[in-house]
Amino acid sequence: MEQLLYGAAYYLEYMPYDRLEKDLDMLQAAGMNVIRIAESTWSTLEPVEGTFDYSFIDSVLEAATKRNMQVIIGTPTYAIPAWLAKKADDVMVETKEGQKRYGSRQIMNIMSPTFRFYAERVIRKLMERTAHYACVIGFQIDNETKHYGTANAYVQGLFKEYLIHKFQTVEKLNETFGLAYWSNAIGSWEDLPDMRGCINGGLSGEFEAFQRGLVTQYLAWQAQIVQEYKRADQFVTQNLDFEWKKFGADIAQDGHSYGVQPDVNHAEVAKLLDVAGVDIYHPTQHELTGAEIAFGGDEIRSLKQDNYLVLETEAQAFKYWTPYPGQARLHAYSHLASGADGVMYWNWHSIHNGYETYWKGVLSHDLETNPTYEEMCTVGQEWQKLSKELLHLKKKNEVALLVDNRTLTAFKWFPIDRDLSYNDVVRWMYDSLYEMNIECDVVFESNLDTHKYKMIVTPALYCASEALLGKLEQFVAEGGVLISSFKSFVANEQMTVYHDKQPHMLHDCFGMSYNQFVNPERLTIDGCDIQYFAELLKLEGAECLGQYTHPYWNRYTGITKNTYQKGTAYYIGCYFGKDKLKEIYQEALKDAKLQSTIPEANWPVTIRSGVNALNHTLHYVLHYSEEPESFTCPYQKVTDILTGKQYQQGDEIRLKDWDVLILKEYSRD
Repeated sequence: MEQLLYGAAYYLEYMPYDRLEKDLDMLQAAGMNVIRIAESTWSTLEPVEGTFDYSFIDSVLEAATKRNMQVIIGTPTYAIPAWLAKKADDVMVETKEGQKRYGSRQIMNIMSPTFRFYAERVIRKLMERTAHYACVIGFQIDNETKHYGTANAYVQGLFKEYLIHKFQTVEKLNETFGLAYWSNAIGSWEDLPDMRGCINGGLSGEFEAFQRGLVTQYLAWQAQIVQEYKRADQFVTQNLDFEWKKFGADIAQDGHSYGVQPDVNHAEVAKLLDVAGVDIYHPTQHELTGAEIAFGGDEIRSLKQDNYLVLETEAQAFKYWTPYPGQARLHAYSHLASGADGVMYWNWHSIHNGYETYWKGVLSHDLETNPTYEEMCTVGQEWQKLSKELLHLKKKNEVALLVDNRTLTAFKWFPIDRDLSYNDVVRWMYDSLYEMNIECDVVFESNLDTHKYKMIVTPALYCASEALLGKLEQFVAEGGVLISSFKSFVANEQMTVYHDKQPHMLHDCFGMSYNQFVNPERLTIDGCDIQYFAELLKLEGAECLGQYTHPYWNRYTGITKNTYQKGTAYYIGCYFGKDKLKEIYQEALKDAKLQSTIPEANWPVTIRSGVNALNHTLHYVLHYSEEPESFTCPYQKVTDILTGKQYQQGDEIRLKDWDVLILKEYSRD
């Protein structure tokens, strides 16, 4: 890609009347150069089994070609036509709750041979029709793909084959998961029960890991088909998404993108893709913090240590997401600041009927201009002018935050607290870094290279293999700084709790141990209330950074710091407010010799930096507040490429509400 991508999902088949040319006029007037099409269109593409209609696809591709616009084609497999649901009993997904009824999207069984047959046919037909168009730059395989809880008899049989391959004997399986408990041990592979009734957290977790593997296999299957048709200059992507945080009734409008996705292994899926893609939906208006954009971007960028595409984000959406003036522009630049090479909205127009009628697009239901569209025009015009400067922002972060799918599963079985989830702890530790302007990579064990980092943070890393524990111990011994929270290093990757001192293998590294934990009623540290959970840490050489205040637990420690060979290890045994956590981070940054690299400004003034394709250092200054702010320029000499205004070290930089500056240093050459 030689320019930033800016655009929207476009569904000609949803339009109430023919307005293709007008829509493309408006897209181009907004500086938008790309549209995503076809991903939701199977019933239009193949209305009757074996009868294909490409008219709407042809119309869009021909019009885009004439206008030199670019197109990303989505395979339409995540929303099946009604006729396919009736083809075989196994097409609709069967979960713990029974078999789904037709109607919604993402209710098919991704392992159904019948579904796969028809899905392959429609993908091949679509590829044959579209891959040769010069305007088509890439292909999105499926959409926000997950395993959807698939667990029918066929999937159970596949899981048995997986267990036989991995564990070889039933004796090894029984031993690994402690299946003697409640007589769950099996005497032969034929006795393996249906996992939907499993009461063993470890074995159930293994099944969920297997289900995530089915997603990887399914997307690999799609990617291989696409690879047979695509040109060398076209890419394969997928719009990965995150756990959806719900705050009220069980509808989409009561949540947003929040944390690690439980039903997909992002690290494995990313290996299939030329370009990682992501869908990020976040609060706005007075709830806008930028944290969801930053977390999502940091995780997706870290998968391939490369730039990525925001394939979906909100335009207007719901009544409480309609952006204040200035916020749509701030959203767009926030994505670039994390390393995105493009931003696309869901979707171009508001839909006039259907489930997502009031998930509003760039255009409202009148399909005319509006303030959000007009602000996007400003963004598009700026991006057209500055694309070369803004493209391919690279980061070299020296802090990593380590996340884990198996741990996420474990806490569904063994919750830390009914009101504190794994992703709550992840976001507590990530958001505190973010608010301090400490940029980090968000990594999984499979893509953790400890030699790249000076500081590693592990939020509640409950499941940890001994290989990972050895790697972290060596990281500290060689001079690294490790910061770990409560519930880290408790169990192995099969959820079996280690039977020696906690934290397993690392109690010498941390200089402490514990064997009890409590509900933190009346528990404080330095006047800070402890919430949800507290481990009673016993010092074994570590320094106490926080003694509990309590009538009975006051002989125990809640926060420790230990020098271990050349490095330092911090352990946080309880949950408290972010201000206290930030104090610990400040001390840890000194130990990691990183304090001088962190800007003095704090959220709501967020600074995210990198080096662009022209070898210029850029500092994105993003202001997430309606109140005016100012901060002191920390850089020797910079120019705001959006306004041309120059600043020198020590100058006061003033920010208006929801402001954006991009400060460019001189070339490193």
